[in-house]
Amino acid sequence: MKIGIVGLPNVGKSTMFNSITNAGAECANYPFCTIEPNVGVVAVPDERLEKLTEMYKPQKTTPAVIEFVDIAGLVKGASKGEGLGNKFLSHIREVDSIVEVVRCFEDTNIVHVDGSVDPLRDIETINLELIFADMETVDKRLDRARKNLKADKKYQFEIDTLEKIKKTLEDGKSARTLDLSDEEKEVIKDAFLLTMKPILYVANVSEDQLLDENDANVNSVKEYAKQDKAEVIKLCVKIEEELSSLDGNDKKEMLEALGLEESGLDKVIKASYDLLGLMSFLTAGEPEVRAWTIKKGTKAPQAAGKIHSDIERGFIRAEIVSYDDLMREGSMTAAKEKGLVRSEGKEYIMQDGDIVLFKFNVYYIC
Repeated sequence: MKIGIVGLPNVGKSTMFNSITNAGAECANYPFCTIEPNVGVVAVPDERLEKLTEMYKPQKTTPAVIEFVDIAGLVKGASKGEGLGNKFLSHIREVDSIVEVVRCFEDTNIVHVDGSVDPLRDIETINLELIFADMETVDKRLDRARKNLKADKKYQFEIDTLEKIKKTLEDGKSARTLDLSDEEKEVIKDAFLLTMKPILYVANVSEDQLLDENDANVNSVKEYAKQDKAEVIKLCVKIEEELSSLDGNDKKEMLEALGLEESGLDKVIKASYDLLGLMSFLTAGEPEVRAWTIKKGTKAPQAAGKIHSDIERGFIRAEIVSYDDLMREGSMTAAKEKGLVRSEGKEYIMQDGDIVLFKFNVYYIC
């Protein structure tokens, strides 16, 4: 699963990417410093793994991971090829969701591509370019569907769906703001509309703004995000860059000094994981404690297949205890004695934090 980090030039997105991934993407005070996308694989912060590691003392601990892509800064006219528009749009088509970094801080030493700080203008610059690109895609699909309608009436449903989306786009709204049925989503799935991708807004603020709950710039981003069915995370990229260079107690002490419970980047990573509709089930033992990534709504046999296809093929049952129950009881033995370890079959829908032992049997025919 890929998450694209986007934003206007010089809003702090490459610095944020570096802080998240420690990948060393180039950062400079001029537009289009990033041309080709930088890619980094990131561990999803999960306190449960730390507790399970303390309990089982395994040989290794393996977290869930997601992939971040730092995409070139976008400018007005990108949908018509301005700046690096064509590259930007092609790269964003390849990601599964979007993290849009919005500059909310004032700093005369850092050039703004439009000459002043205005978060709503910046958001609309990017989102309108995505809308324009989607309108072009929808118009092409409509032309094709109308031609096909002459031979097959089933295309009327696709036409109706596309016209509904086109009206929303013409109103300056993203396609994600529509409440589409599963059938409507399925019929336009292969259009790969940019504004259908889930989005998370990151308000990049100064240190002084960080604990200010009434900052006008941040609040304007939050109001916009509500209409766009999106969340907002406020962070100071400058501080996050410093935090990312610290380990253990040093990082904890700095967070406490700032009055923060966790870093903004940890919040971004967790929110991005959730944005993709992902969750983790856990396996725990002396060889390894591990988080496995699955889509929400996944059934037990398909979750087993994430470990190995043979386990899915020969699935018998899953022995499951919730993380909270295990921690409360202090051991798997105690959880079993309390009847908290359940035996679940093929129709069981996995829950976030399930600790699982899969039972399976595979016969090989030679």
